[in-house]
Amino acid sequence: MIIDLISLFPEMLDGFLNASIIARAQKKQLLQYRSHNLRQWSSSKHFKVDDRPFGGGAGMVLQPEPIARAINELGGEGTYTVFLCPDGIPLKTNVAKALAQKPHIIFLSGHYEGIDQRIRDRYINLELSIGDYVLTNGTLAAAVAIDVICRHIPGVLGNETSLGQDSFADGLLTFPQYTQPRIFENMAVPEVLLSGDHRAIEGWRQRQRFERTQKLRPDLLNE
Repeated sequence: MIIDLISLFPEMLDGFLNASIIARAQKKQLLQYRSHNLRQWSSSKHFKVDDRPFGGGAGMVLQPEPIARAINELGGEGTYTVFLCPDGIPLKTNVAKALAQKPHIIFLSGHYEGIDQRIRDRYINLELSIGDYVLTNGTLAAAVAIDVICRHIPGVLGNETSLGQDSFADGLLTFPQYTQPRIFENMAVPEVLLSGDHRAIEGWRQRQRFERTQKLRPDLLNE
């Protein structure tokens, strides 16, 4: 998979995307990540890419011309363009799995008061939100989306069995985990996990998943 990021602050992600699992995915050539500053497609001598909104109001809006030039230059057959914005569809596991199948994704980071609507109407394949709140810009949202999506690219995780145990993998939260020591501050590891009975352990974990979901996220049980 090739991922391109168009942002006013692409350097925000350089350290994040060159560490841990995503760095290893790039070394294994499962993923190619490229970052771009939108200003390089500006036609202004001062590299301006924003202007005041028509109709008045606070803030600035990213102009359509540099964005269109960037997408047209970076994109091609099979390219899927995603705009990170608070009013997009929620990023969920099923969305991440679908995006992980795309050969080339362009992530467009919103800034200020957003982007010109005409870009959203003509150039964007998916508008994506990571939560019901507003960030100073969409670059951090892009980092979250890239991380979630990359976990579903075959070969990226060392043990892909863990995907099936993740929260939200099948509509439930994950089960509690324990490791050494067996006793910590007078709290013991549940005996079932020490029993070696794999069927009993699996049953306990499934019950824990349901109980935790019912307690913490009952809305998931109604979906």
